[in-house]
Amino acid sequence: MTFVWPNGDLNDEQVDAITTPGNVFLTACPGSGKTRALTYKAALELSRLPTSKQRVVAITYTHRAAEEVHERIEALGVETERLWIGTIHSFCIDWILRPYGIYHPALRHGFRVIDAHETERRLAEHCRALHNGVRPFDCSYSYTTAGCELRDTHGRSQQAVRNVLNRYWADLEAQRQIDFEMILHFAHELIATVPSIAILLSQLFRFILVDEYQDTKEIQYGIIAHIMRAGAGRTNAFLVGDANQAIFGSLGGYAITCEQFAEDCHAPFTPKCLSINYRSSTRIVDYFANYNVVPAAMSAQGKNRLFASVISYDHTTPSRNLEAELVRLLRYNIETLGISPREICVIAPQWVALADITRRLVVAMPEYRFDGPGIAPFARNIDNFFYKVARLALTEPSPQLFIRRLRWAGDIILELERAGVHLRGVAPRGLLSMCNAIEVDEEDGLSYLRHFFDEFLTGFGIVLADYPTLANHHDTFFGDSEARLNRLQEDGLQGISDIGMFRRVFATRSGITISTIHNVKGAEFDSVIAFALLQGMVPHFGDLQVETAKKLMYVICSRARKNLHLISETGRMNRGGPYLPTEILAGYAFNYDDVPR
Repeated sequence: MTFVWPNGDLNDEQVDAITTPGNVFLTACPGSGKTRALTYKAALELSRLPTSKQRVVAITYTHRAAEEVHERIEALGVETERLWIGTIHSFCIDWILRPYGIYHPALRHGFRVIDAHETERRLAEHCRALHNGVRPFDCSYSYTTAGCELRDTHGRSQQAVRNVLNRYWADLEAQRQIDFEMILHFAHELIATVPSIAILLSQLFRFILVDEYQDTKEIQYGIIAHIMRAGAGRTNAFLVGDANQAIFGSLGGYAITCEQFAEDCHAPFTPKCLSINYRSSTRIVDYFANYNVVPAAMSAQGKNRLFASVISYDHTTPSRNLEAELVRLLRYNIETLGISPREICVIAPQWVALADITRRLVVAMPEYRFDGPGIAPFARNIDNFFYKVARLALTEPSPQLFIRRLRWAGDIILELERAGVHLRGVAPRGLLSMCNAIEVDEEDGLSYLRHFFDEFLTGFGIVLADYPTLANHHDTFFGDSEARLNRLQEDGLQGISDIGMFRRVFATRSGITISTIHNVKGAEFDSVIAFALLQGMVPHFGDLQVETAKKLMYVICSRARKNLHLISETGRMNRGGPYLPTEILAGYAFNYDDVPR
């Protein structure tokens, strides 16, 4: 039965976009219901699948986004058995590397994916061994369809960096391991050199949906284009994003044009747009429209459109007084304006700037909670098996979380099967019940997880020594988590090792959010406070283009529904002298508001 939604669920632009036949390239301004459009499109195409063998694929930028879209589709009452949703890396592993890796000489004898923490550790070892002044963060690289590219050598000799990388790659090859960048590289090589792979996938996938197309890498477009070309009309695509929010260029992302992608896919695309901002006030929308790089129609029509927003810009506060100014702005929004703490976000360009200020804000405002990925007390590697178990260990059974936790239980069973553990007769409900029955009396978070994992393994008769993959995941999870805890404790965060802090990682947001610009994408808050808006930070000194700065400011400012506070503090020093305010911000002649003292 074709999915039908109630009147009023979608506006005319959204209906037009998701009902347009064939391939659609949808440009969506902030707060325009992009995720809603993607969700309803997925639900619609799932209901239209002609056979039980076909699927709808949705590729998201993050695992968090994948989970959100999945839950929204389930809430619409649409069956999701024939939906695959996840990141491009997960897609490549599940649909290309695992089933077809035997056709690639580097993968035919098996492979293991290492996480970002292990990548950094291995690079550090090779940097120390070569003594050539190269540091791990100098060794960032990515693949395009043409080959490997160094992303940013920070002034180091490219040859010196390549010497480190050559040792690193040889090390991985000897251990039959690959990192995240290699996932895309090998997937593209396979799909480009073994034509039958793309043909088979095009027969299986009726629709491919891509979220945040502006953050997609060139090689990812290449992988999808191979499937589209092989399908010759069997497979359609629905891309949604906003070129003005393309802030992952340093990681290889770029906003392809509709015309270019259509040419690559050998298929026509219909351009559509969402121009109604339901999130912010008219004053805030008018403000961040100044930072558009790509011209876009946009108007505020949500419930906050008439809100008398406070927009302030402070370029005089010394960095030594930054903590006091942030506390003042936080208290002003919470205690004077009545904004809920969980609807406030403090943003900075880098975690280096946030780590210290977070510690000081926690001390200065003990009556309020602070949340943020940067203060998660354990390693958040979604691909690690024991991270998946930790999600069940650290969340309480509840009707609200039942469907989500049941899906997590299904993920665990699938990973156990892949590791060679066959839990005959165990369904997700059974595994979930067993996890719910585990009781651990520990106040220390890592000790709690160690005991929980031990009980979990014993309950299913799993001996880690018999399963090298699981044993490696176990060692990596605790090794990375201990290192992360040590760093946070060195930064002065007290009580970070308590089980309560561990449980907060998966709890509903309840405190003031602390985030970098890149991690706050997709989120929204009543009030946003951004600091360190300085040239060389926004934009980064490695990419001082005006367009880059505009996109970063656009993302920051478009997160706010009601109030926006921008700070370019004075007195921060770099090697060339003091940091100055971000040029495009300093040059914007706007009638800012004064925040009462």
